[in-house]
Amino acid sequence: MALLIRNGEIVTVGSRTQADIYAENEMITAIGKNLVVPPGTEIVDATGKLVFPGFIDPHVHIYLPFMGTYAKDTHETASIAALIGGTTTYIEMCCPNRNDDALAGYQLWKSKASGNSACDYAFHMSVTKFVRETESQLREIVADGTSSFKIFLAYKNFFGVDDGEMYQTLALARRLGVIVTAHCENAELVARLQEQLVAEGKTEPEWHEPSRPESVEAEGTGRFATFLENTGAAGYVVHLSCEKALNAALAAKQRGVRLSVEVVLPHLLLDKSFAERPGVEGMKYVMSPPLRAKSNNETLWSALALGIVDTVGTDHCPFDMDQKLLGKDSFVNIPNGIPGIEDRVNLLYTIGKRKRIGLDRFVDFASTRAAKLFGLFPRKGSIAIGSDADLVVFDTNYRGTVSVKTQHVNNDYNGFEGMTIEGRPSLVTVRGKVQARDGKFVGERGRGRFLKREPKHF
Repeated sequence: MALLIRNGEIVTVGSRTQADIYAENEMITAIGKNLVVPPGTEIVDATGKLVFPGFIDPHVHIYLPFMGTYAKDTHETASIAALIGGTTTYIEMCCPNRNDDALAGYQLWKSKASGNSACDYAFHMSVTKFVRETESQLREIVADGTSSFKIFLAYKNFFGVDDGEMYQTLALARRLGVIVTAHCENAELVARLQEQLVAEGKTEPEWHEPSRPESVEAEGTGRFATFLENTGAAGYVVHLSCEKALNAALAAKQRGVRLSVEVVLPHLLLDKSFAERPGVEGMKYVMSPPLRAKSNNETLWSALALGIVDTVGTDHCPFDMDQKLLGKDSFVNIPNGIPGIEDRVNLLYTIGKRKRIGLDRFVDFASTRAAKLFGLFPRKGSIAIGSDADLVVFDTNYRGTVSVKTQHVNNDYNGFEGMTIEGRPSLVTVRGKVQARDGKFVGERGRGRFLKREPKHF
């Protein structure tokens, strides 16, 4: 069925205009005032509302075997939560570990998503070792349409790569035109610090942050940038959490390194005091990099407003409280991560407005910039003729509160519990089909498609 969204204020990067949007055959085919449409067209009145391009979360974990357990979401539950929150495309980290076959892992992750996601999706392919068959496997994965890699400079002997493997991955990425995303810490330092703290009896969740301090993240960020500089590859720092790491990234950018920066929702809104709460209340907030001193929140918001930070993801990774309790005897065993895919857009809009961040910047860091970096633009991240009709009609008059009681993520707590929101999507479409309306999923389960992407970072 064709769709007309009538009389909304269309907001894109650098543009705000009052107009109608007409979509058929899954794409936007006309934009203008008082459009005349065929009989039978579904008509949505967006008067008084904003119309955004569908939002993109560039960093999520859905299927994830990790630390002896599995993240709680399925592609069905995560995608429905994403859509209700205005996210119409996500990029999932495909994360086989060092003992797994990379190509088999990639095929497994694809099979988990296929036919189960209600919104569109893509993958970052994790490179967790570099052995004889790795290059040929990665070439096959890129040919299949996955044009971004992921490396971990953390999680020694599990996900982590050493410097030699990082070099080989980046050199190949440069030849293939692939961008490499990186978790920037120092696996050896983290392992040694964890060992020391546990030996001293410091096992509570509050010691997670001292086991991977800001200096370690800054070192990893600088080292990743140095390897980018000497291979010519394009890189992207995921979930940067603090001023020291930001300074390392900015220094690299200033000397011409092709480096982009992501922050994630928890590091903008939470601080390390949450992880210092006793028992499971603190365990909920254990993630890596950890929540930091509160002063870093404002630093990251300022960098975001200035465009120094490129994107905002979630690192969505839901574990229930009983899973977090796997670390009751030591923070080292707490499954890392926090859910966020449903709340990202509403909280970014709300807090961004309070901090006087313009709507064009909001659209850029929550949608358009990710589409450009990861080979999805202008199909995604744009409202233009020929773009996919992924649209978010946003009600700025809505007032509500974030709560586990109303969330759709398959998780028994919400890390942003009690935060107020000033606006939410009233309607969300995926390729022209209404999938969510006023906080409820009303669409087609399994509608989402795997998005094939061409390498562009030559």
